[in-house]
Amino acid sequence: MKRSSWRYLWKSEDIRNKLLITLLLLAIYRFAANIPVPGIDRATVAALTQLRGAEGNLINLLDMLSGGAVSNFSILAMGVYPYITAQIILQLLTPIIPALERKMQDDPREGRIWMEKWTVILTIPMALLTAFGQINIFNQWLGSSVITNWGFTADKLLPTITAIVAMVAGTMLGVWIGQLISEFGLRNQGLSLIIFAGIVSQLPVSLVQMINSQEPWYMFLIVALILLLTIFAIVYVQQGRRNVPVMFPGRRIGNRMSMPVRSNLPLMVNMAGMIPIIFAQSFLTFPAILASFFVNSQTTWLKNASLWVTDAFNAETVWYPMLFFILVVLFTYFYTDVMFAQQNYGENLKKQGAQIPGVVRGKPTQDYLTRVQRRITLPGAFFLGFVAVLPYIFSAFLPAGSSANLLLSSSGLLIVVGTVRETVQLIETELRMRGYDDTLINA
Repeated sequence: MKRSSWRYLWKSEDIRNKLLITLLLLAIYRFAANIPVPGIDRATVAALTQLRGAEGNLINLLDMLSGGAVSNFSILAMGVYPYITAQIILQLLTPIIPALERKMQDDPREGRIWMEKWTVILTIPMALLTAFGQINIFNQWLGSSVITNWGFTADKLLPTITAIVAMVAGTMLGVWIGQLISEFGLRNQGLSLIIFAGIVSQLPVSLVQMINSQEPWYMFLIVALILLLTIFAIVYVQQGRRNVPVMFPGRRIGNRMSMPVRSNLPLMVNMAGMIPIIFAQSFLTFPAILASFFVNSQTTWLKNASLWVTDAFNAETVWYPMLFFILVVLFTYFYTDVMFAQQNYGENLKKQGAQIPGVVRGKPTQDYLTRVQRRITLPGAFFLGFVAVLPYIFSAFLPAGSSANLLLSSSGLLIVVGTVRETVQLIETELRMRGYDDTLINA
């Protein structure tokens, strides 16, 4: 009799405790996300959500990653974004610095511990720079300070340092809660669940805004249909694999030698996740952010140049989504190459005595797998680019200012769908490890 093992989810004490710990920690994080930074100007902060263009895109991205903490400028206004940035920097430096690459290859377990330690350490200066830069940029965009008494003069120094320290402490609190979830709750899901919870918490607000917008009933059906199709496509592509045949040598059991085992090495179609979208978004917003510091310059040519850059990198231009699409595709290839090189399948298979039929062990195997990975990355990269520009495509067919766009966040959909899939797979694995087979259970 076929019955799902999920009916034992709450009966398994170990899994039940992990779920309760995870929910409790997520509740604590969401509570902290509503604690404001000391000394904020609420009227100025309220104007953040009204920004448009490149500035509005960056605000929306940061607000999504922080679970709405930017819009009310809480101590978690940076979310865990500095940690993610530090993690990406170290991952990109690993293949560039030979000593780091050898450390990761010689002892992967110790290498991961070392990487985690230095990621946390690097997060602190990244959070300091991000907090200072974020407040300064918001002040520049809004024309007034989001923090009262902001500055490094004698009378404003203490409030300024207090605001920066509070934001850095909020980020480190978020990282710590994520690590606690990964250790005592659902393992290795901490940061993903924190970002996931933040995104999901904004959905009721978006739905209320859609209802209050008094749009025609068919607009809700269109949004629901596009969301369902997009989610289906994301799941389909995320599950895409290319199985490369691998022969593992037989093992000696007593005086007998077992036959070689034929297996498969699955290569993912989309190995980069949502990281290329973050890269591309940051790359496109950086020129406009940099130019915003010179808009009020007294030098004519510098002021004109900054105004031109600000207009050129405006998200409302026709070519902006085209460039966004191209950058996402390029960054997908770049990040996939970096991540795949760190896996070093050629040497790992050689150490196990395994071999791909017709391919020499070692470096030739790594080169062959790299070529295969690059070929299958092509559809994954184009799909990721399409998902990234989907809100721009959708907005072209909607009335100006339609709130339906609030439900279509490419990065948000990727995070939500990816986190749900990984969480479901993790819970199913935990159930199987405890003897619950979800394919056939005799009641």
